[in-house]
Amino acid sequence: MPKSPSDEKREQRKKRREARSRNPSQGSDQNRKAVKPRKGKIREWLDALVFAVVVMLIVRTLFFDLFRIPTPSMEKSLMVGDYLFVSKLHYGTRTPMTLGIPFTSVYLKGLKFPFFRFPGFSEVHRGDAVVFNWPADNVSAIDRRMHYIKRIMGLPGEELEVRDKVVYIDGVPQDMTSGMQQSWTVHKTDPRAQLSPSALEDLGVTEIVQNQGSAIVLIVATEAAVDVIRSWLWVERVEPAIAPPNDRYNQLMYPSGRGYTPDNYGPVWIPKEGETVQITDENWPLIRTAITRYEGHTAERTGPGVFTIDGLPAETYRFEQNYYFAMGDNRDNSEDSRFWGFVPMDHVVGKAILVYFSWDAEARLPRFKRLFSLIR
Repeated sequence: MPKSPSDEKREQRKKRREARSRNPSQGSDQNRKAVKPRKGKIREWLDALVFAVVVMLIVRTLFFDLFRIPTPSMEKSLMVGDYLFVSKLHYGTRTPMTLGIPFTSVYLKGLKFPFFRFPGFSEVHRGDAVVFNWPADNVSAIDRRMHYIKRIMGLPGEELEVRDKVVYIDGVPQDMTSGMQQSWTVHKTDPRAQLSPSALEDLGVTEIVQNQGSAIVLIVATEAAVDVIRSWLWVERVEPAIAPPNDRYNQLMYPSGRGYTPDNYGPVWIPKEGETVQITDENWPLIRTAITRYEGHTAERTGPGVFTIDGLPAETYRFEQNYYFAMGDNRDNSEDSRFWGFVPMDHVVGKAILVYFSWDAEARLPRFKRLFSLIR
């Protein structure tokens, strides 16, 4: 009796089940494809490492960066060995200008991208501790120049002047903040009296020069420390230590040849985006660097009161970006805008907001009180 089609199908399914039971490895193609080989431990670690690097690269490119304080130019506000979080979001994230290996100084020197900054939620304010690429660095790529951190003292369009160490903005004196320090001369009532080094150190005074038999002691201190020292019975008075003009400062200051010193400087006008200025022999040394180095034009003085920009005669110039005047909190131990000029906006990296770690190299211990402290 012939078998029906349904019987034949049942027999075929039965044979396939028997074959699989005899040899389990011979499953259907679909079952074999569903079984994936398990990753090894090394592959898992490599995947995790690649993921972590990509995340860190994205975060450090778009949101914040890390910075370590290498010099005492910001003491006592920021100490050597402080590790900082630097927010790129405050002023707007700056897109990369070069292509290179992440977290290294290696990059393609012939390739540059146009400057672009995303909108931020804050303007640059006076008193902000700002990380920026050092404008005077000889490296041609802006984002590969050395990182500096200073406090912004002068804003675009303002006139800044330093008179006997006091900073004036548009003629108004600016107070020193609690962490700023400078050099002072302590005049003693008796040359034989010795100021106690331990008492000075308790006030945060770490730089002391007192000569045997001299009635004057040179110290580096904050105003708060000086107020205490003035109350000591053997102290006659305390005055700012003013650097006298000399040929060395005349060449070092920006611009050179004007007799400026770190303690008596300016007045200088800070360029502002969209502001048009008359070009004169007087302001030419001050604005020439901004026009040529930071805004990419060819410019020269061809005679008394005669100037060319991009080969054409020019009597005025309109600035293409904002500039800032930056100074260190340790005023007499800081190489800042007084020495190398203005900070262009396209050099600004971000605002320093937090000390997440601090290492005291002399004590070989962390400064626990500074951990996760906000930067003022």
